[in-house]
Amino acid sequence: MSNGDGGWDFHLRTLSNSSRDANDPASDPSLLHSVRKLCELCKEEKSEDLVARVYPHMNKIFQRSVASLSQSRSSHGLLLLAILQFFLDFGEAVLHDADTSLRTFFRFCLSREFADLVVAEATLEFLNVNKKKLLNSFPNLLPQFFPLLLKLIAWNGEKLEKPFLKVFPGMMSPGSFLPLFPSLVDLPILVVALEKVERSSGSLIGSSIASMQKSAAPEMLLQLMDEAYTGSTIGNGGGDSESEDSNTIDVADPLFLELLKDENDGLAERHWTSPQVAAAVQAATNSPQSDRMKQILKMAPRLLGIYFAIALRDINDSLICALIPLLMSRNSTLFPDKNYSYEVHRRLLEFMLAAFQRCPEFIAILKKPIIDRLGEAYDSPEKTELALQLCWAIGEYGGGGVSHKDAARELFESLELLLYENLSSSRLGLGQESAISSSSQNLRKASQSRLLCFALTAIAKLATYHNELLPRARVALGKVARSRISDSRVCKRARDYLGLTSEPAISLSVLGTSRASQGHIQYPGTVNWGEGGTKMIAHIPFYILGEQEGPPFHDFSFSEILPRK
Repeated sequence: MSNGDGGWDFHLRTLSNSSRDANDPASDPSLLHSVRKLCELCKEEKSEDLVARVYPHMNKIFQRSVASLSQSRSSHGLLLLAILQFFLDFGEAVLHDADTSLRTFFRFCLSREFADLVVAEATLEFLNVNKKKLLNSFPNLLPQFFPLLLKLIAWNGEKLEKPFLKVFPGMMSPGSFLPLFPSLVDLPILVVALEKVERSSGSLIGSSIASMQKSAAPEMLLQLMDEAYTGSTIGNGGGDSESEDSNTIDVADPLFLELLKDENDGLAERHWTSPQVAAAVQAATNSPQSDRMKQILKMAPRLLGIYFAIALRDINDSLICALIPLLMSRNSTLFPDKNYSYEVHRRLLEFMLAAFQRCPEFIAILKKPIIDRLGEAYDSPEKTELALQLCWAIGEYGGGGVSHKDAARELFESLELLLYENLSSSRLGLGQESAISSSSQNLRKASQSRLLCFALTAIAKLATYHNELLPRARVALGKVARSRISDSRVCKRARDYLGLTSEPAISLSVLGTSRASQGHIQYPGTVNWGEGGTKMIAHIPFYILGEQEGPPFHDFSFSEILPRK
């Protein structure tokens, strides 16, 4: 065993003296160097004897550092990470299970020092260097502490985005998949909460937000006991009690408690109606955005995109199905920033449609939340766009498939109701044009026309897939075709679909689903002329030529409607 480069015995004596010293281990700047040097020497020498001699001192220093965290003003993060590296590298040789040490570091050290850029960067580097070992030996570590890691990236921003993205996939597991989604969507609100804590309590480095949260319950219990024994009322502790809390975060606020937690404790309801949250978000919206907020507004949609890509690749169908209702509920509840909302909405809708394409049965399984969202189509532009995409998915995938006729019927009835309500409101709007500004009126008309067209298409496609719905579909299409709606495109589309539903030979090819049905694959938009001998396609309806100029005529050739090679 060599004794060069400063001497392993010197570094070992440094550890030995520190493990016996009553002072804070982090206060000795030479200790970190000795720990790192001994780790290197143990790897180079490959000596079990040296590892066995070093381990007891490493373990003692780790325990003493953790114990002194609450009283120390020094940063312990780098020292504990260096010792953790030793535990991971040589844990098997000394029979040390690093799981408890890793969780201790996250729970007691990183929770206090995540706002320290140096510690945050070193933590991500440690996780990336040991990523394979952590995922194989401690697969639940990152999923358990993903809220703490999100606080780390929310506070330190784009400077650490690249190393964080390498760690991010390891945070996803069956137990963290659903709770991770609202946490990603609410990253801007997390920044609001962290900045509010910093303004009210000072620097986030060295203070545990989690301990502040946990102290709220005992404090309330003491207040209740005080009320029971002395008769004083809760909250009547002095004349300036209200003003004292005016600029501080309410640790009892449910959403802030949920946002500022360090560990994953399952999917919890997020109380967006809370006055405290509404006031904080409104204040953040009205005031100039900090650099930290600007960065997270750009990063959060990118993280969501990666989350959805991993979900489609690795997550099972049951969890994806459970995510879709949560996605629908959050579609209209986002941080009020225009660009951020646009990017998040786009990714939410793209993922939802990709999930329906992967498993069309989701539409039948989720018929209740889908019907609820269709009923909210008029509440806001975000809900209107969600309803449009749901209409498209219902028609495109036949309401869940041929085996889900009951679900298809209920979805069809919901589409009928949406169609008639929209048609009625369009008629009512004809006599109210003077009361609304021209720009908002045009926007409303365009939105209604889109919604009507999507609903019409869904009704026609659903009836084509489920023939028992054809009579009701023809009635609905006929009502729209004869209506006095101002947008002629809607009436024309209703007439086209009405004609198509009368021609099953062509309707199935134009409006049918693209998925396999009864052993055959349909290709919408392509007519299978090879089946003309059995499906009577010789009498081609003239509305196919509706885009041509001049009146329809009888003596035409197939070259006018068939694509030319």
